[in-house]
Amino acid sequence: MSDLEQLTQALARNLKKFRGERGLTLDALAARAGVSRGMIIQIEQARTNPSVGTTVKLADALGVSITTLLDHEPGPQVHVVLPGQGVRMWSTDGGSASDMLLGDDRRGPLEMWTYRLEPGEGTDSDPHPAGTVEMMHVTAGELTLLVDGERYAVPAGGAVSFEANAPHAYRNDGPVPMEMTMAVSIPPVGRP
Repeated sequence: MSDLEQLTQALARNLKKFRGERGLTLDALAARAGVSRGMIIQIEQARTNPSVGTTVKLADALGVSITTLLDHEPGPQVHVVLPGQGVRMWSTDGGSASDMLLGDDRRGPLEMWTYRLEPGEGTDSDPHPAGTVEMMHVTAGELTLLVDGERYAVPAGGAVSFEANAPHAYRNDGPVPMEMTMAVSIPPVGRP
């Protein structure tokens, strides 16, 4: 089984499991996540590989990290992720990419990501649930962060944190690749 097939199967199984544990109908999850009922059915039947945005919306609506939603086997108390073993969430032909490294749901979803944005590239993010905080440490180049229309420049060696319940985007407006590590803390979601 390919990595993509394994990921699709894990997402199908875990989405169905967490939806059931939370007592959510297909319609209730669709309304909570802003994802169509038909798309959720296709995902639960492992007939589609949804976009990162759709996966984030479903994870947020269920109150779990993306890592937990995509986890194909329960992990131990100590989870070491070796170079190249993160889950590739998106990439471009130009070389930009984002990898989910770690996630933990013990005190509300917490995720760790790496990003690489080539010059002139970027990615947008929909607002997350209220109380979600993102923290980034730029290790190369310069991050241009847009939060609710405001622009912030974060150079290599710098860090930034913000409440992510507004539209936001990550851009590389500079001449060299931008690399950063990002942590996302999402508040726990109670049962409906």
